[in-house]
Amino acid sequence: MTKLLIVESPSKAKTLEKYLGKDFKVLASYGHIRDLIPKTGAVDVDHQFAMKYDIIDRNAKHVDSITKAVKASDAVYLATDPDREGEAISWHILEILKSKQLTSDKLIKRVVFNEITKTAVQHAIEHPRDISMSLVNAQQARRALDYLVGFNLSPLLWKKIRRGLSAGRVQSPALRLIVERELEIEAFKSQEYWSIHLHSHKHQHSFAAKLIQLDGKKVEQFTVTNQAQEQEVVGKLILQSAGKTTVQRVEKKQRSRNPAPPFTTSTLQQEAVRKLGFTTSRTMRIAQQLYEGINIGSGAVGLITYMRTDSFSLANEAVAQIRDYIKKNYDADYLPNSPIFYKTKSKSAQEAHEAIRPTDINVAPASIRQYLSDEQYKLYEMIWKRALACQMTPAKFDAVTVDLSVGQDEANLFRATGQTMIFPGFIAVYSEGVDDSEEEEDKKLPILHTAEVLEVEKIFGEQHFTEPPPRYSEASLVKALEEYGIGRPSTYASIISTLQDREYVSIDKKRFIPTDVGRVVNRFLTDHFNRYVDYDFTANLENQLDDIAEGEQEWVPVLQNFWDDLSKNIESKKDVERPGTEVLDEQCPKCGRPLSKQLSRYGSFIGCTGYNETPKCDYKRSLNGAENTASEPTVIGEDPASKLPILLMNGPYGPYLQLGQAETDSKKKPKRVSIPKEINPSTVNLEIAQQLLALPRDLGAHPTTGKKIVANIGRFGPYVNHDGKFKSIPKTDSVFDITPERAVEILAQANAGPTPLRELGEHPTAGGNVAIYSGRFGPYVQHGEIRATLPKSQGPEDISMEQAVELIAEKAAKGPSKKVSARKSSASKSSAGKAAASKTTAKKTAAKKPAAKKASVKKSSS
Repeated sequence: MTKLLIVESPSKAKTLEKYLGKDFKVLASYGHIRDLIPKTGAVDVDHQFAMKYDIIDRNAKHVDSITKAVKASDAVYLATDPDREGEAISWHILEILKSKQLTSDKLIKRVVFNEITKTAVQHAIEHPRDISMSLVNAQQARRALDYLVGFNLSPLLWKKIRRGLSAGRVQSPALRLIVERELEIEAFKSQEYWSIHLHSHKHQHSFAAKLIQLDGKKVEQFTVTNQAQEQEVVGKLILQSAGKTTVQRVEKKQRSRNPAPPFTTSTLQQEAVRKLGFTTSRTMRIAQQLYEGINIGSGAVGLITYMRTDSFSLANEAVAQIRDYIKKNYDADYLPNSPIFYKTKSKSAQEAHEAIRPTDINVAPASIRQYLSDEQYKLYEMIWKRALACQMTPAKFDAVTVDLSVGQDEANLFRATGQTMIFPGFIAVYSEGVDDSEEEEDKKLPILHTAEVLEVEKIFGEQHFTEPPPRYSEASLVKALEEYGIGRPSTYASIISTLQDREYVSIDKKRFIPTDVGRVVNRFLTDHFNRYVDYDFTANLENQLDDIAEGEQEWVPVLQNFWDDLSKNIESKKDVERPGTEVLDEQCPKCGRPLSKQLSRYGSFIGCTGYNETPKCDYKRSLNGAENTASEPTVIGEDPASKLPILLMNGPYGPYLQLGQAETDSKKKPKRVSIPKEINPSTVNLEIAQQLLALPRDLGAHPTTGKKIVANIGRFGPYVNHDGKFKSIPKTDSVFDITPERAVEILAQANAGPTPLRELGEHPTAGGNVAIYSGRFGPYVQHGEIRATLPKSQGPEDISMEQAVELIAEKAAKGPSKKVSARKSSASKSSAGKAAASKTTAKKTAAKKPAAKKASVKKSSS
């Protein structure tokens, strides 16, 4: 009996072939094989939203291969991904087979597996099912909704703003989040405030405390709002203290920190952005590779479960395997008495089988390091550690709070807090990263007793200014999208990519900034189609799609209700005016009328509001101040190779060159290159333009690795790139004529890294080198990614391996440090001695990055 198994990707097919017998042939559909016809009428709103599909050109040959193979097979198993998209692909394949009359005498079944392992695949083959039309209908409804919004709102944007723009059912609310955050930042007014601190010590152990009560009243954030108040309060406290402070209360508590649940799609994306510096799309691409299979010497093996899931749950077999691994490799204290189960909140998670986990916890990252690329290894290691840690015991800490009084009574109280980790628990394996941390770094306090009198080293004020909320990073945007219910985790990466592709947002320091185009589009949509960018409306629609997937709601009524309202709204907005320009508080130097920020097809510029008035004023300039260059490009000359014009243009971030005109409605963008700051745009001639457009330069293969070396210009200037590593080109060299030999020298300097002050040797339990280095803030000990500053009382030569290991473990347990502010505050210190109120000011450092992962505490061999 000849059997055919159809999957989505060729790499997945290759992995599956080794698990199936000789009777099976495995073919790939290469993703979706049909899509809506790309024109009006693809969704027939007058006939129950009938959808007109056509085979995607690039996959036509794969459809032919599938139909030929079906003819020669007795049974067909549709094994596309275990989600709505996968279900829809199987349905489309079946519909094509029906149209070719190839289904009447064959067994055609749907099979799903959450992981590509021999056991999972064989179980799926033994338990086939029919295609779920509820899942198919949910996918079709989503596709139809996206089509109705895109094909009806986008032309309105072309007419009212400029061509090439698009609106989307999910992308537009996501854009609104970014624009509204930027408006919050622009409207934010910083406020000054001061915190008051006391430094004391016991037996050479210094510690700090913060004023929490002044004259019997609780100290609030804005109790002290200027330096004059600060000087008055500090002076008063110094006099009342007479150099002494009394311990009024000592409270000791033991607290614990529980492990995070295993990864969902959303939390995997967020953590990969924070810890690994990946983008969401890069994360999903690498996860797909790990899921579909990697050759680890014995053939291709699926290393992780399916990566598109909302579920926190793990299969009982997986939990048992993880617990067994902990039992064999860690001391008994690291294994809870019973398994830990995590509750999933999302209703749609019922469609997914499990959270993201390794298919076999016994395949430790180090054991397959040689078979994985750097990025595959990093992501697999993170998934492996998170899954292992989620079944381990909590970390335990001794927390201490001490209140100290200044003066004769308890009217003025300072509070010191500290904690010490007494058992690492899951932190021995994994510690979760965070965005924009506000947690305060833990400190050790000396042993203190009630009524004990201590010496005051100093009392001082610390100046702060409240700061606006941070711009969204990819991680925090994904978190916000999930919290608002906008889209689903499987769509987040494509949402972010679309916003960037449409040039609605730009990225600065890994944070999203709306462009002028993005602002105008958002303003138009919120003014005229507010319901469709409303967060609650979008989330409710997602819930209705979930109901359709569960078979609790029919898809056509959902579309009908949506279309009835949208069509009326579009009809009523056909004659609305173009979005208003932003009038500036500045007069035109030519005619005296107000200037305004305006948008043309070539970007934003500043122009006179008198352009359409009589007498007409045609004054205009770019955003960076160059007159008469923003609204129209300057033709530098013709590129000899392509025969296309080279245009000098101005964008939101300065002048750039463009090769040829952008084609209307084309996804392909013309080549563009920024003009470096050191080159005056007015001096750019055809020769310079050709040199710039020739970037990036391929300098050939690296003599050691054989991999390509590239020279280019980026946001931070000229650089060379080799194997994912970047190094700035010194000012003494030119990106246009740097030689391969010189590039190798520069890269070698980048790879050299700092020289250790002292090598301590291999970590006794976790492996890997432990060494002491000289840093900007003093010497530190490093193991892997973890760096721990040495105590001031000890020099590099005084630290033993045991002390180094303890410092590293403490640093890993602390987690991210916390800024002392309303949100994130910049601060400067004003210190006072015991008898004098003279002050010196110094800026505080920024909050530290989340702590790196702590070395594993392996089971002793005794």
